[in-house]
Amino acid sequence: MDDLLAELTAVVGGANVLTDPDVTGGYTTDWTRRFRGQARCVIRPADTGEVSAVMRACALAGVPVVPQGGNTGLVGGGIPIAGIPAAGIPVAGIPAAATSMAGHPAAARPGGGTGLPVLISLRRLRRLDPVDTVAAQVTAGAGVSIAELRAHAARAGLAYGVDLAARDSATVGGTIATNAGGIQTISYGHTRAQLVGVEAVLADGAVISRLGGISSDNTGYDLAQLLAGSEGTLAIITAARLRLWRPEPVALTLLAGLPDVAAAAALFAQIRALVPGVRAAEYFEAAGLALVRTHTGLPAPLPAEHPAYLQIDITGTDDAVAERLAELPVLAGAAVAVDGTARSALWAYRERHTESISAAGIPHKLDLAFPLTKLAGFRHALTQVLAEFAATGIIFGHIGAGNLHVNVLGPGPDDGAVDDAVLALAAAHGGTISAEHGIGRVKAALLHLSRAPAEIAAMRAVKSALDPAGLLNPGVLLGPAR
Repeated sequence: MDDLLAELTAVVGGANVLTDPDVTGGYTTDWTRRFRGQARCVIRPADTGEVSAVMRACALAGVPVVPQGGNTGLVGGGIPIAGIPAAGIPVAGIPAAATSMAGHPAAARPGGGTGLPVLISLRRLRRLDPVDTVAAQVTAGAGVSIAELRAHAARAGLAYGVDLAARDSATVGGTIATNAGGIQTISYGHTRAQLVGVEAVLADGAVISRLGGISSDNTGYDLAQLLAGSEGTLAIITAARLRLWRPEPVALTLLAGLPDVAAAAALFAQIRALVPGVRAAEYFEAAGLALVRTHTGLPAPLPAEHPAYLQIDITGTDDAVAERLAELPVLAGAAVAVDGTARSALWAYRERHTESISAAGIPHKLDLAFPLTKLAGFRHALTQVLAEFAATGIIFGHIGAGNLHVNVLGPGPDDGAVDDAVLALAAAHGGTISAEHGIGRVKAALLHLSRAPAEIAAMRAVKSALDPAGLLNPGVLLGPAR
């Protein structure tokens, strides 16, 4: 046992230092199975003090650290990938190989520590304080799952604003680090909008803690907001103070068949203008529905098949909502559910997309967002791009937020050319290359497609100030310095 491993064992105990490849493989393989990495060991601390001691030991040894939540990420941000293969998009003055998603080793880089990284799993940080019903806030540890947090808030008569299909395994810390969105983004915003304060461990092991829950605190930089979306590159989040909401019951869920994404965006806009509360607005297509039905055995949701589908949760009272929606003839053939069981049955068609896609193969998962007026143009052009790669595209997303998840089946896991092509297409249509999954390692060399050079330089300056040795999640978000 080397000196660092002995020191880490003394901090967290031998049972929480994992080195057996058969065990660590579950931590070093991403959810899609597309990306695999290697770690010196997996450390499972139980509290902030142990995270601090682990980080301090790694910093003194100059060993990089990869923090990980529920390992539900889709861009390689929480696993120590030794290299990300991709074709690369040429940028003026820079060879294509230098701008592809390839060649971002997790270690042995200048300013990025030496040797294999230590992976810190935060799943044992299970703190979950009583809900403050007066302030409508709660403090939760980084390892608490979103499903547990939502159930905890519901027992107090409140709601947590972030909900997503991976709710049973996605964690508080991971969703803050990626600024996750989900199906209720149009009502409550991304995770950043839920964040009141954080507790986190810096690169040298120092602890910062702002969990008092004071909403009117104008005493300098908002470090909680800085860490939201930082993908573990600035600090390791160990706990958070989170905003909760007074829930408004859903009156009904409807599922309408439509000709294309343009019609879905137009219908969403019409419904939002007619009714006071739209909790969620989701989009999927015939190919995805067919895959879900094949995988799950679910019956057809509507009497006729359609190229595209819009699913919406609407709050309010049944009678008032129904009266307003009657003004839209296109909804005459829609499926409508008002009780909990029927609503869950309708939601299965959308929420079981991810597992159905994974069962069909190892997907290339691309997470994009556009102004609603740009969705149709991108979707039309995407068909041609996918045809060039002989690829199948399964498209769904949070249409209310202009978000499309492009899942590509066909190209091998190591072939990143289709990723580069789709991301370039998104940028050409005024979109962002990441709506809610983050940049991770997979998209780090393509950050310039969505961010200007001055913005990237500013982010690098922040990274350098908080993590001068480059030990925290090297290669993620910003990639290696050029």
